Amino acid sequence: MDRFFHSVTLDKDKCKGCTNCIKRCPTEAIRVRGGKAVIMSERCIDCSVCIRVCPYHAKKARPDPIESIEKFKYKIALPAPTLYGQFNNLDDIDTVLTGLKKIGFDHVFEVSRGAEIISEATRRVMSEGKIPKPVISSACPAVVRLIRVRFPDLCENVLPLKAPMETAAIMAKREAHEQTGLPLSDIGVFFITPCAAKVTDIKMPIGIEHSAVDGAIAISDIYPALVGAMNKLDGHTESLSHSGIIGVGWAGIGGESAALLNEQYLAADGIENVIKVLEELEDERLSELDFIELNACPGGCVGGVFTVENPYVARARIQKLRKYLPVSCNHLSGEAIPPQLKWTSELEFAPVLNLADNVVEAMERMTQAQGIAESLPGLDCGSCGAPSCRALAEDIVLGQAKESDCIFKMRERIQSIANQLTEIEGYVPHPSISPKEGDSQ
Repeated sequence: MDRFFHSVTLDKDKCKGCTNCIKRCPTEAIRVRGGKAVIMSERCIDCSVCIRVCPYHAKKARPDPIESIEKFKYKIALPAPTLYGQFNNLDDIDTVLTGLKKIGFDHVFEVSRGAEIISEATRRVMSEGKIPKPVISSACPAVVRLIRVRFPDLCENVLPLKAPMETAAIMAKREAHEQTGLPLSDIGVFFITPCAAKVTDIKMPIGIEHSAVDGAIAISDIYPALVGAMNKLDGHTESLSHSGIIGVGWAGIGGESAALLNEQYLAADGIENVIKVLEELEDERLSELDFIELNACPGGCVGGVFTVENPYVARARIQKLRKYLPVSCNHLSGEAIPPQLKWTSELEFAPVLNLADNVVEAMERMTQAQGIAESLPGLDCGSCGAPSCRALAEDIVLGQAKESDCIFKMRERIQSIANQLTEIEGYVPHPSISPKEGDSQ
């Protein structure tokens, strides 16, 4: 596998070099070079912003194909609660879960069950008081990656618990192994994902060495077959749902926070709002809060790029669906938090934005970049292919761009050359005209 796996990819044939993406990327991971966008893998956090803003659909995410489930003898679907919001007039979650079994899965295990377990574990972690407050949710992998790239001082505030997806996968595999007797290698667990960042989180997880999930299938890919299967059920559904209001509520922003039964929280969605909150937190202006829930997608997971429904419509449907559910159906046993719910490694700063590995060299390059940036117009127009004048200055210092890439500096240079040519023209003597033969002397 590549050192940096990313589910977000670029189709160069469709890219027109319009610079929309470079100005919206939260980690400045995109440049336009040679008329085409280039994604810097070490900086990308798979937030999918570039997919949303590209007018030519040149950015896309690559989930696992549905056919990948055939590699396993026993196939388990892990539907995200967001899936339930994609269907109009749905009044029974079991309709969706039974439909998943009809299209090829042997069993279905709700991610919302894992969400209820993690909600209870989070309450216990916060009651221990060992993590600096406000505690930041670790549920959104794009946000976790953003923090480790841009906000290193906040790494210690991130909740060191696995996401509901991972928790549900562990529980599902253990349950299937006990019921079928099959070895774990024959049991495939597939997340039905609304989000591109989850695909990356499975391939290259943070906080754990290996993911318990075997693949991620996009909601948009499975939706047509699932709708067809659901329409053929005629009310004959299996009793498969075992989660309540708390677990299903995780689909929308604020659901995770509400599950903590604590009023001292903040919930923000959309990557730009997330960055504003993290900047305020870094400046120690949110110390009165106990918990912060952040989601890179607008509206929460319902706003993922793999969904088929408007996120606000989906959220309203889920809110309506929750009315018929119990509060919670899944709980921790015992007082201690099971080790399998915790991260096995700490979140560490990823210095991908540094100008050099050596501190002295990095400082020298920073000084050079500052000087170059001051000579640039400061318009941050993006015409050079970098998101800002400061970013262009850093690229120049790193040898990845030239000062002449700035159209304003190029215009100044052309104007200077034109002025020099004009001056030279004034010094060049006019050619002498020899008299025609026969002219009088």
